Amino acid sequence: MKGTINVSDLAKLARLLVSDEELAKLEREVPAILEFVGKLPDSGTFTREGSAVLRNVMREDGEPHESGAHADVLLKAAPNVIDGRVVVKQVISREKSH
Repeated sequence: MKGTINVSDLAKLARLLVSDEELAKLEREVPAILEFVGKLPDSGTFTREGSAVLRNVMREDGEPHESGAHADVLLKAAPNVIDGRVVVKQVISREKSH
């Protein structure tokens, strides 16, 4: 693989918090991983001939229900509701990484 990979910059772009220990490990491992991935197209496993044709596999809704028809039942089953919305615990921080 040509060039060097700045794992620290990649982690920042991906908004990942990476410890110094993890960063050192990734700096050793990422180039080998990318080299391996770069060899895959030459392995014969990726061919354009005989590739599947893309098609829409979604079904049509035969009898769609009225919008909001089940909202009351679902809201009554929720443990915490405010202003007609289910309240859930925040699991993603809004803090920006540096």
